[in-house]
Amino acid sequence: MKKLLLLGDEAIAQGALDAGLSGAFGYPGTPSTEIIEYIQRNPEAIERNVHRTWSTNEKTAMEEALGMSYAGKRAIVTMKHVGLNVAADPYMNSALTGANGGIIVTVADDPSMHSSQNEQDSRFYAKFALMPAMEPANQQEAYLMPRLAFEISEKYNLPVLLRITTRLAHSRAGVDRLEVLKENKLHFPENPNQFMLLPAFARVNYKRLLSIQDDLVHESENSTFNQYFEGSDKSLVIIACGLAYNYLMENYSAGKCEYPILKIGQYPLPKKQIEKITSECDEMLILEEGMPFVEEMLKGYLGNNLRVKGRLDGSLPRDGELNPQLVRKALGMPELPSQKVPEVVVGRPPALCVGCPHIDTYKALNAALEKYGSGYVFSDIGCYTLGYLPPYNAINTCVDMGASISMAVGAADAGLFPSIAVIGDSTFGHSGMTPLLDGVISKSNVVFMILDNEITAMTGMQDSQVTGRIEDICIGIGVEKEHIRVIVPLSKNHEENVKVIKEELDYNGVSVIIPRRPCIHIFKKKKRS
Repeated sequence: MKKLLLLGDEAIAQGALDAGLSGAFGYPGTPSTEIIEYIQRNPEAIERNVHRTWSTNEKTAMEEALGMSYAGKRAIVTMKHVGLNVAADPYMNSALTGANGGIIVTVADDPSMHSSQNEQDSRFYAKFALMPAMEPANQQEAYLMPRLAFEISEKYNLPVLLRITTRLAHSRAGVDRLEVLKENKLHFPENPNQFMLLPAFARVNYKRLLSIQDDLVHESENSTFNQYFEGSDKSLVIIACGLAYNYLMENYSAGKCEYPILKIGQYPLPKKQIEKITSECDEMLILEEGMPFVEEMLKGYLGNNLRVKGRLDGSLPRDGELNPQLVRKALGMPELPSQKVPEVVVGRPPALCVGCPHIDTYKALNAALEKYGSGYVFSDIGCYTLGYLPPYNAINTCVDMGASISMAVGAADAGLFPSIAVIGDSTFGHSGMTPLLDGVISKSNVVFMILDNEITAMTGMQDSQVTGRIEDICIGIGVEKEHIRVIVPLSKNHEENVKVIKEELDYNGVSVIIPRRPCIHIFKKKKRS
């Protein structure tokens, strides 16, 4: 088969397609977005009519994949790490329903928070759910792992978590393809009660899940993704998880490390290999991207018999990404000279694009709130979060998807006035509709601004699920029609837009203002077409 030059994300997508994928489900979130985007434009996926449209959020994506698995087909779910929080309910329960057709839950973690609110490590979710997990060290492994993950998923009737991190997701390397497998045929689960989590059935399913844990360890012990490399100096042994193996080997130009290495790519941890290395060495250094997941487990497992070094004892930083220099320091190797950044290169914060509709929205909002001062605007996650920065200084919070509306309702119910929420159209579809219903039910005195630029702009111009539907959704939820106002955020409309915002601030109840103008980038595309 031909060799391809692929991002880590794209390698996972191609690997899943070549392993008989029938459906990809997910919500765009950096650094996972390119997985489904690759499938959407892939000629073979188009020819096979592989399902490849975006879901409204990660929870619905996980549940849709469960539905495809119930029907016997192979499915992949994609999200970033904080998206797994949204999908946690069906994800955790899928450990008890299990799988019929294979399911891969692909989660892209973001150590150093390049575009995220936190640094959480998704491997903890796999351990929590008693579910197998995989973590590729390079693009070739990212391509190969979906094939094995589908096999394990169907062998044990259990979803498999595939965890990557930003550097692997967004770097390229050559990938050798394998033969393309046929898609599964439709077939029901052998056990008709498998997906019925009534307590009587769930208790049985949980016992089954517990009973296969030794089998999953055995799979890891025999996995080609878990490899032991001999070393001449056994005073120290190194455990390198996923991409961290590359950071280690970049310090050895000849490709040979003097210390024994256990490279980990599949979980649960391989017990036999762990026992072997701990019996042969005095110290252990654990290299892992993200949180001290393996380090914490081994500290408890090994007790005081062995010194375990890593993120917990200060050998490596507790936060942020690894890199070869940090690994050198942990190994006691001399630091390499660093390149000085030229003085001509000046750091600058991110900013809203020139011509962005949010600029005129924030100018109007600031003018309408001038007499109240600051501290009254709850925002959400999207391009519009940049409204926090100068020269706008227009928003005061950003917590998680949909929290702008929920927090504005809670603050209003506490007596804060005015209480204003700013949320994007795609985020409103993702997590904003349910808190809007709360506001309507509690008759909260809140103004909700749904910034409709007709696209999911921040993650790469994916279609928004609510385009053309926002007013109807708000009416259906119970917002009074006369208090659903559409404005056009342009400088020529500034005075009129300020007037509309002030009018809705004066209304004691739930108001929705929709500043509607296409993102400048899709506006240019529409103009060209």
